[in-house]
Amino acid sequence: MGFSTLDYVIVVAYLLGVTVSGTLISGKQKSSRDYFLGGKTMAWWSVGFSIVASETSTLTFISIPGLAYKNDMHFLQVAIGYFIGRLLVSVIFIPAYYKGDLETAYDFLGRRFGTPLRKFTSSVFIVTRVLASGVRLFATAIPVHIITGFDYTTSILIIGVFTLGYTYVGGLKAVVAMDVVQLFIYLSGAAASMVIIVHHLPNGWNDVVSFATANGTNKFEVFNLRWGESVIGFLSSPYTLVGGFLGGTFLTMASHGTDQLLVQRLLGCKSRWDSQRALMLDATFIVIQFAFFLLLGLCLFAFYRGAAWQQLGLSSPDEIFPKFIVENLPMGIAGLLISGVIASAMGSLSSSISSLASSTYLDLFKMTAKGKTIDQKKEMVWSRLFTLLWGIVLIGGAMLFADTKNPVVELGLKIASFTYGGLLGTFFLGLLFTRTTQRDAFIGFIAGLLTMIVVLKYTTIDWTWHTMIGTSATILVGGASFLMNRVKPEPIQA
Repeated sequence: MGFSTLDYVIVVAYLLGVTVSGTLISGKQKSSRDYFLGGKTMAWWSVGFSIVASETSTLTFISIPGLAYKNDMHFLQVAIGYFIGRLLVSVIFIPAYYKGDLETAYDFLGRRFGTPLRKFTSSVFIVTRVLASGVRLFATAIPVHIITGFDYTTSILIIGVFTLGYTYVGGLKAVVAMDVVQLFIYLSGAAASMVIIVHHLPNGWNDVVSFATANGTNKFEVFNLRWGESVIGFLSSPYTLVGGFLGGTFLTMASHGTDQLLVQRLLGCKSRWDSQRALMLDATFIVIQFAFFLLLGLCLFAFYRGAAWQQLGLSSPDEIFPKFIVENLPMGIAGLLISGVIASAMGSLSSSISSLASSTYLDLFKMTAKGKTIDQKKEMVWSRLFTLLWGIVLIGGAMLFADTKNPVVELGLKIASFTYGGLLGTFFLGLLFTRTTQRDAFIGFIAGLLTMIVVLKYTTIDWTWHTMIGTSATILVGGASFLMNRVKPEPIQA
């Protein structure tokens, strides 16, 4: 059917509308606390839906259907691990965060171990977030590129500039409010797409089942019970049952317990209970959402009669759903759906910009200026300056991934897995081991990072194991350091 003039008008109107609404809804902000934490007055349900939108928006929308189209539903094992991980974060991490008036995730480490470790872990987060967010932004450029014919650089600039606009002005309140709206818009569009696909199949849902189970295959398979022929073979196999559950659990404990992108929202809730409710809403919704988008991929597989994505002239499985949107959705609906994809990605990008700016200002700049008085007006100036800086950096960073052929969801998770293990292990050293010192935490964290360098360079172990391996190495080496240096001063208490 193609992309009509009406569709283009809808997309442009949506970009402008989201940007303007985001700037207006945030209200007046007087300090960095208002700008980066929403004044700690945000409703738990809005935070919960905001987390869903910011962590899975474009990667889920674009790449998860592509994974099911190419393979099967094994990724749902990881999603179940995500649920378990969120439950553990709500029980272990959130109570610790609400014992003090924390500003960032790394503020906890600063109070537990000392300022140097807070700055170091925050710096590691910043580097990781820049790379991972670059992948996310590039993922959103895929449908824009397919629709408009613009190259990836131009597509990235279109999305990035509008996003930076309302993030710069509105802060976290604007980010969260727009996330909630965008979440339900892109989910509604995706649901409409599934209905249209099934309606166009000659035998409806029966065709989906038929193509998914043709030639002895079963693309509906969720649990992978195969163990492989060796230990390394098992660890190198993507989406095994044990690997999926443990990988999802450890990755979520790291992302929702130590990553400022998501912890920033949890710290913006009114109370510990509100923060826990927000996280469990996210946990429940996330499993349902992943299952839905995997099923959408199987519907697309039936729609294209089981053709390989290469046969359709695509450069990666990530382009299969955007192709369907542009070529088969009715006039107007295609524009609304693509607007939802773009807008939800804007929310994800704005979250990254805000978290990077908050960590840079609160963990690094403000701590360096300790002892000097910074009035509220100057706080806002510096906060917005760092927001502008990181917005520009992320837009430029996204362009580095313009030639990738890998599914972007896997690439993004691999980047995160590199440092997540060390960060999670360091938080565990602070939360679960009351006598470990800053020295032990530093040694453990560095050991975790070095371990991941070895794993990535010299093994074929799948990304689902990376966070657990890094966490284990950090705890083991940090614990060994404590045992070898028992006669040490007591650690700084939270």
